Amino acid sequence: MTLSEIANEVSRLISAGAQLHRMPRAHLQFHLRLHREHIQATHRIFTQPHPRYRLIKNKTVGIALIDLRRFKTAEDYLDTVKKKDFAAYHAHKAKIRGYRVHHIDRNFFIDDIYDIHTSAETRQGRPMDDAYRIKETSFQNYPHFGYFGILDKREKLVGYCTMATLGNFAATERVIGHKNGDGFMYLLLTEIICSLIEEKTVSFLMYDTYLGAQPGLRNFKRKLGFSPYLVRYSVA
Repeated sequence: MTLSEIANEVSRLISAGAQLHRMPRAHLQFHLRLHREHIQATHRIFTQPHPRYRLIKNKTVGIALIDLRRFKTAEDYLDTVKKKDFAAYHAHKAKIRGYRVHHIDRNFFIDDIYDIHTSAETRQGRPMDDAYRIKETSFQNYPHFGYFGILDKREKLVGYCTMATLGNFAATERVIGHKNGDGFMYLLLTEIICSLIEEKTVSFLMYDTYLGAQPGLRNFKRKLGFSPYLVRYSVA
């Protein structure tokens, strides 16, 4: 770790500590009936000791959440992220450019997914994991997952999101797309959020960590309406 990276990490930790007392709290409940094996494994990962800060559990402090119960309709949510340079603003531009969101079967987009995975050497200032350089030959679909893709005017997949319903909350598993300025990843996420609000099957959407994210990704989450929470978990 360079001196600059150490300084940034120290600054981030100081900022996180200052925010702790102001963070809202959320009780997230896992439902084993959805998929016992996967739910149990995910619960273990979320509640094991944090890899850096062993005194706290992994996904409990500064977790990126949207409380979907705040919004009666999808329009209520969009009203909160419609100002210039926020999610709804960019999503609207992407729609004008011909991008559309669809439920997808990833097995029909294997080449496009590989193109997405290998389209950038680094993301958020970090080298891409070697696993992304391996071309998958097939994908397994799970009943408690949603698979969403963003297609351009040529029907080419340019980004996708896999999302698991885990109980009273859903959580993104992977969010990735080609890097350009068209705003289509905002369109992808806002449409997912809007559908969850209208369906009213979960109370929260999680997008990994907020305080632990790199600045660019944290800003992306902020513009979508995510904020940092203190989280406790239970299993039912």
